[in-house]
Amino acid sequence: MPIKLRHRDPAAHEIMDDPDCDPQTLHNTYRQFRYVNVIARSKWIYQRWVRPAMKDNPAQTHSLLDIGFGGGDIVFQMARWAEQDSLKLNATGIELDSRALDYVRTFQWPRNVSFRVADVHDLAASGERFDFVISNHMLHHLDQRQFGEMLESAATVSKRFVLFIDLRRSDVAYLLFAAGTRPFFRKSYIRHDGLASLRRSYTFDELKQIAPPGWKVQRLFPFRLILSHRK
Repeated sequence: MPIKLRHRDPAAHEIMDDPDCDPQTLHNTYRQFRYVNVIARSKWIYQRWVRPAMKDNPAQTHSLLDIGFGGGDIVFQMARWAEQDSLKLNATGIELDSRALDYVRTFQWPRNVSFRVADVHDLAASGERFDFVISNHMLHHLDQRQFGEMLESAATVSKRFVLFIDLRRSDVAYLLFAAGTRPFFRKSYIRHDGLASLRRSYTFDELKQIAPPGWKVQRLFPFRLILSHRK
């Protein structure tokens, strides 16, 4: 249980959420997500969850949705790893912020990758479905109403499973991130917004308490939580 961060701070401000934040600094933040997301354990998620599910039917073309793709690095990685394993995966990233789409448009997308500005609630209402639904660092942004609606829509669009990976609030994580990012990321919002995210994030017990029936909370090293739902 945290001591310094005993209480969650849902009002902690993340600069990149501001519509008027500096465009170049935001661009740098998207670009640098690929470095901080190393500890998000995306490869483990692929190996533990996505790849085994695809190997159940290797001839099928599977689909993956990433809610809140940020810099797009996780979508690109999932598509590349699947291709390396000779598995067929179409990976789609959605964002509400069109600035994220503007950023990923600076890259050439592989044939099995797509990005768009879209709301998962609209996808659920229109009947779009994906085998796997993932999201990284989303939950701590949501208020209580949004939390429930997000889980409901994510479960609706998923045919196999949903994974929300998020930070686990911890004094140690906060101190390590504050110290480790100080020499780097000077021209982005990574350090400021990362510390704000840690203050806004949940502990294991907090997330378990608010998780609806049918959802499972797990710890993931280092300082991560997984909220999962299987069909």
